[in-house]
Amino acid sequence: MIREATPDDVPALLALERALFGADAWSEALIASALTSDHEHVWVSDDLTAYVVTMVAGDLADLLRIGVAPAHRRRGLAGELFAMATGHARSAGAVRMLLEVSEANEAALGLYAAEGFSRIDERPGYYGDGSDALVLSRALG
Repeated sequence: MIREATPDDVPALLALERALFGADAWSEALIASALTSDHEHVWVSDDLTAYVVTMVAGDLADLLRIGVAPAHRRRGLAGELFAMATGHARSAGAVRMLLEVSEANEAALGLYAAEGFSRIDERPGYYGDGSDALVLSRALG
């Protein structure tokens, strides 16, 4: 089951963030800030093995983070997170969702394609490893 994150979830989210993103992980302060923001929204799986962070501003939503612990992948959690995030964004008035992903992250690119995202732009050398960021978009209608 997917639920809204609470401040009590920050330590588990930080640990998952570090395990998934290493040097590019969000800080504890950034995670805590997302929980109190008027525009950012954080949802987690009940067992805290998966999470998604979005930001909605006007008619545009940004998928800021999504992660599933490796041992819990291929169980539909990412799809549940997407459903929660896109449903909320749509109800908040967003008509489109954007995200950025490394061109080197083939697994994420496959997931995003399956969720209906398509490439609209590229940011050369965006990531610390020198890989390009691909900007993807999906209509929410």
